[in-house]
Amino acid sequence: MEMAMAQEVQQKLTEVSGKESAAMEAFGKALTQIPVILADNAGLDAAELAGQLRAAHAKGEHSTGLEFTSGGVADMKQPGLGIMESFRSKMSQLCSAAEAAEMIIRVDDIIKTFGTREGHGFFFQNGSSQKLAC
Repeated sequence: MEMAMAQEVQQKLTEVSGKESAAMEAFGKALTQIPVILADNAGLDAAELAGQLRAAHAKGEHSTGLEFTSGGVADMKQPGLGIMESFRSKMSQLCSAAEAAEMIIRVDDIIKTFGTREGHGFFFQNGSSQKLAC
């Protein structure tokens, strides 16, 4: 499913520009990393399987996914596998991941901004301070 979503994001890139385009491109790449990481963690040839998945999804075979028993890719709807993901569950996962990424970016931005002001640093409860080394 992640590969299909990544392909949709890549297709929509032509409709946006600027920072939004860069963010969408990064999001699409991140989606393609999910099956790669899963395959790698299973001890499989992640690059080969990612290529097979990409090719299958490019042909419109959007129910193709990783099949860990055989170490390849297969149609997740086929008898014996019957692997399906709930749309609600997938949306919840993606929203949680996006919120976590946004929080990390905000914290990073706060730290960068905090360190650029002259005279500001980290202040500790005991009253001592440390300059931010940027």
